[in-house]
Amino acid sequence: IMSYGSTDAQKDVMLLGALTALGSCMERYVRCPYGGKLQSPCMQSFIIALPASGKSALSSIRLLVDPIHDQLRAEWAEEIKAYKKAKAAYEAMGKERSKIDAPQIPANKMFLIAGNNTGTGILQNIMDANGTGFICESEADTLSTAIGSDYGHWSDTLRKSFDHERLAYNRRTNHEYRECNKSYLSVLISGTPAQVKPLIPSAENGLFSRQVFYCMPPIREWVDQFDQSGADYDRMFTLWGERWKCLLDALTAVVSGINLKLTEEQKEEFNVHFSRIFGRAGAAHGDPMKSAVARIAINICRIIGIVALMRSLEVLLMATDGIGRTAAEKPADDLVKALKSCPGLLPSPHIPHENVQDGVVPQFDLTVSSDDFHAVLSLTEPLYLHSCHILSFLPAGDSMQQKTSQEAFLDLLPLNFTRSQALQAGEQYGIPANTLDSLLKRMLNKGQLVKSGRGEYRFK
Repeated sequence: IMSYGSTDAQKDVMLLGALTALGSCMERYVRCPYGGKLQSPCMQSFIIALPASGKSALSSIRLLVDPIHDQLRAEWAEEIKAYKKAKAAYEAMGKERSKIDAPQIPANKMFLIAGNNTGTGILQNIMDANGTGFICESEADTLSTAIGSDYGHWSDTLRKSFDHERLAYNRRTNHEYRECNKSYLSVLISGTPAQVKPLIPSAENGLFSRQVFYCMPPIREWVDQFDQSGADYDRMFTLWGERWKCLLDALTAVVSGINLKLTEEQKEEFNVHFSRIFGRAGAAHGDPMKSAVARIAINICRIIGIVALMRSLEVLLMATDGIGRTAAEKPADDLVKALKSCPGLLPSPHIPHENVQDGVVPQFDLTVSSDDFHAVLSLTEPLYLHSCHILSFLPAGDSMQQKTSQEAFLDLLPLNFTRSQALQAGEQYGIPANTLDSLLKRMLNKGQLVKSGRGEYRFK
């Protein structure tokens, strides 16, 4: 997927877009225990770029989940036909209608949910799809305009869905009350810098800390747009989406849950890494950025789950005979045997041995390789810096979050740095050596830095 980006920035957004789209399909089936909750890989990603900067590459990402949406719409169309026939027969019964219940209109199932929606409409769409859904919009103001309308105000739905919280609504008309206990909504949007503030009015708005931000650089030179390869990108992504859907259908038919299990060493490294970034965020930007780092950690856990599962299913995904069709046609016990042979997937310990032998394994434990774990963990720093960039032009309360030279200086430093590195970074912002030494000393006294050696520091 990344190879279809023509620039490094496009490859970055293709990666984040694919992770968001694929994670939206895994919803309740893949889980990672974190923060006292089971976190599913449902993310909210926001790509920011100037017009004509290349964010249109995201349009192909939607095609990965179109087959799932198309099937739900086709099923709904058939159910509507059956409903209309049943309703016509019911109305023709005359007085006999009192003896039976009227046919109920089927739930309006969909996977791709329109961003141009009302507050109740978005809740209905999520509930009709059993708590799941994916909003994919190329213009962020589609959401901000809908949320700001008289019948909008569903920013809280986005915030609650990030944490898989219960959703409910009550309407006086027909005394209608509906609810779903868990929500699994994913969001992938793009827009210009001017479209950020209407959707996220301040740094203290809960949406800021929940977003995975990526700010694309402006185009610097002309790029030849006449593709010489003759590749049909839409067809390629649609084929990948069909394969992915077939494998998901087969997988969810026999498996009720896949639980990500990090090793104790991985958990320790994760905590040490985020502890340092959290301390650096507090020193440079204060509470809003500390909240963002806390939620970047949740998103990193979710990405680890997505990558670990994709790596585990790699053999099935890359099968030359069409992985999905092959997997879907297999008997359940054969598919379970195939899953048991996938690296990183093991039947959960509580499953009786007899059931495992018989191919009845509803739950698996999932592990992530050291290489993949470190690759995902390395995303933390750039995601943090992209969030810092957005924070720099968002209001916080009554004052603007203007980046001071000290904050900008701290963002240039790695988590572990030397005095010479600090001096080089300080020169860019006109910070004299004596001022820099005083700043480092104050941060040491406040416990924001730890001295790890002669002229060596690390964020605590």
